[in-house]
Amino acid sequence: MDFKKIRKNAALILSWLGLKLCSLIIKVIPGSCLYGFARGVAALGYSLARKQRNIALDSLEIAFGQEKSSAEIEEIAKDCFATMAKSAVELMFLMERPQVLQKRVQLVGKENLEAALSGGKGVILVSAHFGNFPLMMARLSIGGWKIAGIMRPMRDSRVEKFFLAKRNLVGVKTIYSQPRKACVENSIRALRNNELLFIPIDQNFGEGGVFVNFFGRKAATATGPIVLAKRTKATILPCFIVRQKDDTHKIIFEKPLKLEEAQNEESSVLINIQKLTDIIEFYIRKYPAEWSWVHRRWKSRPNLEGGV
Repeated sequence: MDFKKIRKNAALILSWLGLKLCSLIIKVIPGSCLYGFARGVAALGYSLARKQRNIALDSLEIAFGQEKSSAEIEEIAKDCFATMAKSAVELMFLMERPQVLQKRVQLVGKENLEAALSGGKGVILVSAHFGNFPLMMARLSIGGWKIAGIMRPMRDSRVEKFFLAKRNLVGVKTIYSQPRKACVENSIRALRNNELLFIPIDQNFGEGGVFVNFFGRKAATATGPIVLAKRTKATILPCFIVRQKDDTHKIIFEKPLKLEEAQNEESSVLINIQKLTDIIEFYIRKYPAEWSWVHRRWKSRPNLEGGV
């Protein structure tokens, strides 16, 4: 009997039941209780989700072990769980209240977005699993911009369908990262229609990406934004959604990335992915609790480190 598989399936079932229970509670509680409820869910999750808690603590140790104390690292991990819980309840609550959502999310650097779209070649919004990024896409869609997001499907198909329905509700198109051929074709189509294409590049990409420096350690990173930009002439625009103290949000649009050319295509891609990764690291350092630390970002190792 495969006890590991049984535990995994049981965890998926419990997560699904917890999500359904939370969605039912959110339908009946007043909006003023929303974040208090989220803090309770976060505290429970931090206590019970031992695997995710340990991944977060290990990841934070890699990033900040030389800079922060164990107590500071644990505090960031707890805040990270709170951020994830708040984001989840916001999606369940605000996606069905687009006017409220629009008021709670402000745009900073909108002129950078408009200037990028004026080129007519589409805009690649490069970001990370940072803050409530699905809410960012929803806010842009509600604001009148056509947007699609490249995403990996969640492990539990029921959870994926649940949040897919939320994205569809506000007009956010989903482009799944697999199969790769369909992903590339749909991405190019969106850009040629002068749409926004959201691509997070902060997760471990295995052997398919390039290794760049991230918090002083090599991390396998997707090259999609640079490859697509070179192929379509789309503008690359880094952007991030940052939670405010009152739980409103600001979407910050940075200046467009100026692609740097190198002696060959491989070097050019590597240099520009490093530039984007540096921007992501800057935001994570500034707002560490906003990033999803429950991911083994440095799992893949380059061959020069022995492949382990």
